Amino acid sequence: MHQIVVGVLRGGPSGEHEVSLKSGHAILSHLPSERFIPRDIYIDKKGVWHDRGLPTTPGRILPTIDVAIVAVHGAYGHDGEAQKVLERFGVPYVGPDPHHSFRASHKALAKEVAREAGIPTARYFFAEDTEKAEQAARDAVRTFLQPVVVKPVDSGSSLGVTFARGFKEVSEAMQELFSGGARGVLIEERLRGAEATVGVVEGLRGEELYTLPTIEIIPPEGHGFFCNDAKYDDATQEVCPGRFAPDVSDTLKGYASTMHKLLGQRHYSRSDFIITKRGVYFLETNPAAAVGMTDSSLMPKALASVGVKLEEFLEHVIDLAHKR
Repeated sequence: MHQIVVGVLRGGPSGEHEVSLKSGHAILSHLPSERFIPRDIYIDKKGVWHDRGLPTTPGRILPTIDVAIVAVHGAYGHDGEAQKVLERFGVPYVGPDPHHSFRASHKALAKEVAREAGIPTARYFFAEDTEKAEQAARDAVRTFLQPVVVKPVDSGSSLGVTFARGFKEVSEAMQELFSGGARGVLIEERLRGAEATVGVVEGLRGEELYTLPTIEIIPPEGHGFFCNDAKYDDATQEVCPGRFAPDVSDTLKGYASTMHKLLGQRHYSRSDFIITKRGVYFLETNPAAAVGMTDSSLMPKALASVGVKLEEFLEHVIDLAHKR
């Protein structure tokens, strides 16, 4: 049997570098050895590619692989930049194309897609640069109850998400994000309720779009929401399937499938929600490159709950990518 060489891209220039390394390691160590030859492609924080510990270029390494998995979370991975490089060299890869990677990773664009589909999402103001930040801060403080949520438009793992009260705090939080390189900042009304996530996988078990069980996320007291620290804190409870009423579970799954399709995702994605007294609200959809695969990540837990091992899942999505 011909073995397929699978290049796993991990690392990258974003604040999610370390988590990306762990996700990439999990993928590399769970690739079925009888079918796949793993290639560890490390991208450092300056964007330099490495192969076998030595600096290299995409032009040298990509012609030697058959298919790629982008495990670069955050900038360069889930925003479609790495995918542009793979497209340039004709390498098939797991996950959506550059345009649809960017579309899902840009929270404001994704929220508008949800809104147009009739899926509730938190109201927000958006500033794409520092010149528009002050007006957005004033509008948000006048419109929403305090505190509001201030977040970068395109980061994952809840990095940079803060609660702020009043114009001064909101404005300072926005400026700090812009100073850190954010490509835009959202100010959202704060929604209170249970947090949930739902993964979907194309073609699994013969279904066009297989919806995994809901996961209910219960952050430890004091965190207030599923923040970056809580994501990798053993004190966070993750209940799978979530303890939701059947109609709520159906709504969560339906919204996750709808957003996967509308955002043009490919192979798999994971969408996040908040269940308030008014109903289910969409937060964001994580394209494949943004979905963690560490031991503590949500997607592997959801897969395990329906008896799908990580090895089986990886083989499935690699085959989808390799055959396209």
